[in-house]
Amino acid sequence: MGGAWKVAYADFVTAMMAFFLLLWILNMVPPETKAGLAAYFSGERNFDSSSTSPVSNNPFIQNTNKIDTRDLKISEIEKSHFAIAQKLKQMIMADAVPQSSSGISADDVGVQLHVNSDVMFGAGSVDLLPEGEKVLQSVLAILSEYNLYLVVRGHADSREARPPYASCWELSGARAAAMVHYLVEKGVKPTRMRGVSYGDTRPLKPGIDEKNRAANRRVEFFFHRPEVMSYSVVY
Repeated sequence: MGGAWKVAYADFVTAMMAFFLLLWILNMVPPETKAGLAAYFSGERNFDSSSTSPVSNNPFIQNTNKIDTRDLKISEIEKSHFAIAQKLKQMIMADAVPQSSSGISADDVGVQLHVNSDVMFGAGSVDLLPEGEKVLQSVLAILSEYNLYLVVRGHADSREARPPYASCWELSGARAAAMVHYLVEKGVKPTRMRGVSYGDTRPLKPGIDEKNRAANRRVEFFFHRPEVMSYSVVY
């Protein structure tokens, strides 16, 4: 018992030294870098931007242009995520993708752009609107610049389907297929893409009114690395 306290005291001093060293390192990192990294690695990067600017309330997206990845000890994969998110942000800010109807999120696998399907298609239709073509041109630019694979996810609300589509499953699936087909016609290899239909099974908000249902009507473009194509997480 006589010397046990010395071991405990030594452990305490070591822990305090490590704690103060951590504080010192954090104090040396610029605030915008800390905000961006915290958002990227926290697991809380998905957000609903249907009623707010897609850039204003997301630290990861907000700070991509302030972070110099050359100074960060992160992997090449993580650097590519920053680059893709920054490119998407630039497209949104330039209105190549409508700001009020879109948003960006990221996780450890890839980066996602989501767009309200009312911008992309006519009501109950799979015919692309002019704004929808602009969005797909932006998606095409990303795929042309980066060696990425793409999952196109179609979502609909429970009241949206109309003939010839018997349900929201058929409608959201047809929209995903239409977007994949457009990109294939522009030269993207079919093996780099997947189209997925979710119908109304993954709403962003409870469908209690038209405003919420409009937010749930969306398409998602999930850009990810080739080697994770078989991961269930990409779907």
